[in-house]
Amino acid sequence: MDTVERKKYSDLIELGIVFAFLFMIITIYVPSMIWVEEEEAAESARFNIQTVHDIEYFYRILTDDYEPDGLWALNVVNAVRDSVLADSTYLGERNFELIGENVSVNIPEGFDVEYDTTFGFLKTRRDTLIDTIHTVVLYSEELSRNDTSFVTKNDLSLVMIEEGFVSDLGFETKQRSEVVSYYDSYIPDSSNFYCPLTNEKIVVNIKDDGDIVRISSPIEGIYSEGRYLLFSFKTRNHGYIEDGSRSWDQ
Repeated sequence: MDTVERKKYSDLIELGIVFAFLFMIITIYVPSMIWVEEEEAAESARFNIQTVHDIEYFYRILTDDYEPDGLWALNVVNAVRDSVLADSTYLGERNFELIGENVSVNIPEGFDVEYDTTFGFLKTRRDTLIDTIHTVVLYSEELSRNDTSFVTKNDLSLVMIEEGFVSDLGFETKQRSEVVSYYDSYIPDSSNFYCPLTNEKIVVNIKDDGDIVRISSPIEGIYSEGRYLLFSFKTRNHGYIEDGSRSWDQ
């Protein structure tokens, strides 16, 4: 074998090693990327299943029944929430027209709060607050003499009308940090009623003479999509919620 042929042979071996290395990297990292994608798809699908279940829950609160047409239930629940938001006294038995249909509901007190906390993400933030603190003099019957106390600006007016109030010596401001919990609410819409992979409607099944509702993924068998020629994204049915119990928690 002459020098030229040996060089070609050596180059082919090096090229083969590079391709083998790249293939090894691909077989390690691409499947892990697909697994992450499958997990995200499952979370998104289950989020929609939970949302449909919650809409049915609120519809039953309002009408005492579950609704086979989830999108109609969505329209009713959101319409009631809008009405309560516009008028906090919009409670009790009410009748209204929605898309040409007459709707009768019974709205309990606190419906708006439960709606916003159910369709919301609990978050926290750190706020910087400035308090105004007043130093006041009060006559103490217990001590039989004047005594100083510290009160916030909001409480000052109440302290000043007390019988033992003597004087306000002034105030100072103090800065403090406080962690606040809050709900970042959202409004469910029609997109929540479809599987994010197949775009098929999430299944609403009412059982036991209307006493139990089952919300389930529309996927039957295995759902598969090709990825990067050699790989595939695969998933099965994403589960269901029946009578409040979630299959993926069992």
